[in-house]
Amino acid sequence: MSTLNVDKVDPSTGTALELGTSGDTINIPSGVTIANAGTATGFGGISWQSVVTGSTMTAVAGKGYPIDTTSNECTITLPASASVGDTIVFADYARNWGINRIIIDSNGLNYQGASDASSISYGINGTALRIVYMDATKGWIPTVAGAVAYSGGNDEGIFGYGTTGSNVSMTNLVSNAGVVSSDVTGVGSARYAVAACEYGGNKGIFGFGYTASNVSMTNLVSNAGVVATDVTGVGTDRRGAAAIEYGYDKGIFGYGKGATYVSMTNLVSNAGVVASDVAGVGTDRRYLAACEYGDDKGIFGYGDTGSNVSMTNLVSNGGVVATDVTGVGTARYSPGACGYGYDKGIFGYGYNGSYVSMTNLVSNAGVVSSDVTGVGTDRYGVAACEYGDDKGIFGYGSTGSVVSMTNLVSNAGVVATDVTGVGTSRHSLGACSFN
Repeated sequence: MSTLNVDKVDPSTGTALELGTSGDTINIPSGVTIANAGTATGFGGISWQSVVTGSTMTAVAGKGYPIDTTSNECTITLPASASVGDTIVFADYARNWGINRIIIDSNGLNYQGASDASSISYGINGTALRIVYMDATKGWIPTVAGAVAYSGGNDEGIFGYGTTGSNVSMTNLVSNAGVVSSDVTGVGSARYAVAACEYGGNKGIFGFGYTASNVSMTNLVSNAGVVATDVTGVGTDRRGAAAIEYGYDKGIFGYGKGATYVSMTNLVSNAGVVASDVAGVGTDRRYLAACEYGDDKGIFGYGDTGSNVSMTNLVSNGGVVATDVTGVGTARYSPGACGYGYDKGIFGYGYNGSYVSMTNLVSNAGVVSSDVTGVGTDRYGVAACEYGDDKGIFGYGSTGSVVSMTNLVSNAGVVATDVTGVGTSRHSLGACSFN
């Protein structure tokens, strides 16, 4: 190996013409660009390996590893020795690290300044992890360590609250295969006409509703689907609001009915903290629905102003609600809505003088399509959420009598026939996803 100074440069472009051989150390003058730098492993290039599915593996500097933990956790042993600048990359191949984590064995070297005896693991779906060896004191340090976000993004879901004729608070979890579980004992105030959305990338929140009067309390949902006790409400007490995630990790409650129909919104931080009222934009209404679109934006749609309506209001990735967009499809109230296919959405079911089941797809640009012929039992007061990262599920509702059947939504937005209901039949509940 040798140290080279780049002195052969194309005078018209400033591009280096000769760089020596593999393993050489190369000093590059200021202003010189590197031709074909993507193939030069000495400049931080990563050589990607085959998908790892085993429960153990040994990593090598300069390589990248897609790790599939669908069936098991994976313990990764880092190199026993390292040089400053050595880089290794790991990626969650199947978005399953939240189910089966990866565990790092730093093999005698420090990791972020902690000794090899420290426990190191990563357990969030979609994580991309790049580590670089800095020195003997700090050892390996992550320079990228976060989930790759997209709309939907969460693997499991939860239905909660509602009315059977009496207010209830039980919940029903939805697996990453779209299977609904039996009732989980309710936590928090029994109520109906609640709204729910995701926040923090992998958690959820139920909020607002009606007990014997309009309320604004919220209940946080952990990334394991555990519902917490009531948090004192912020903002105007109301029922029949809708809620949606925006900006990858934040949420927004909007619209509803307090003393009158309203359109104010309340932002939810990525820590699940609800903010005070933001002045409403668009038509005051209740019993609408909302879903994500375009990875990081949202849309409120349909509802009741005293008459059924179909207008929509887009939500930016900064949580700003836009003015009314002329409605498309059948005007109705109490539909459900959820995301599908990572960046699109769907409104479905509701009431327009009779119970209906048509759906309306939302493109990744937030454009609502005309009615698609309904599938499954006509009903209103349904809830919907994502599951399995890119699919959705409508569930529960009323046909004049409360029901509990569900209808799965494929990652192409196709609604399936009724699945026999599980859990307590009820309507006007909420639903969100978590991971």
